Amino acid sequence: MPIIVNVDVMLARRKMSVTELSERIGITMANISILKNGKAKAIRFSTLEAICKELDCQPGDILEYQP
Repeated sequence: MPIIVNVDVMLARRKMSVTELSERIGITMANISILKNGKAKAIRFSTLEAICKELDCQPGDILEYQP
């Protein structure tokens, strides 16, 4: 898929675990892992907003297009 999800990169930059992020934004660790591993087919704007808010980043820091 040409859309790359860089949640793992942002988590590493913020020194935050998947567990901590999931607790802070109220999303299961399984769903964050799906995003992190590039298996997600879609993401809700509300989820993207919550992730960006907690990681203090922009959507473009998390989502990347590679043809």
